[in-house]
Amino acid sequence: MAELRRMPAITSTGECVFCAIGSGQAPAAFVHEDDDFVAVVDLRPVTTGHLLVLPRAHHADLASLPPAAGARMFTIAQELAAALRRTDLRCEAINLFLADGKAAGQEIPHVHLHVIPRFAGDGFVLNADWRVRPREELVEVAEKVRAARQAL
Repeated sequence: MAELRRMPAITSTGECVFCAIGSGQAPAAFVHEDDDFVAVVDLRPVTTGHLLVLPRAHHADLASLPPAAGARMFTIAQELAAALRRTDLRCEAINLFLADGKAAGQEIPHVHLHVIPRFAGDGFVLNADWRVRPREELVEVAEKVRAARQAL
């Protein structure tokens, strides 16, 4: 069985690995490049064709990414998802996945959006407690989020 190797968060020179990719200082297989974003083939893909969209500028998490840049990141992901469907790679569906914080599975503290080609039986699962919640709980959560949003 192959050894699981985690992606190093920093390069040997102490730079964020995604910043190094974005600046061209670290190797990657690029599928998109513009002044503000790059998209690369993931080094440890869930499925063949798994891509990462990342800003060239360092933003540790989604909250630190300016809203216009967040919109651009999702637009690039949408274009790449359409491109994946036009390839001969196995792609019956697409997941967009953004892990925001260590508890969410974010390994590299540089915001990035996964574009993952999916197909039946690919082995990728999200397992959670999907039970329907009581209406009172939903209303309470909505109130808390609305109040926090107004405070932004």
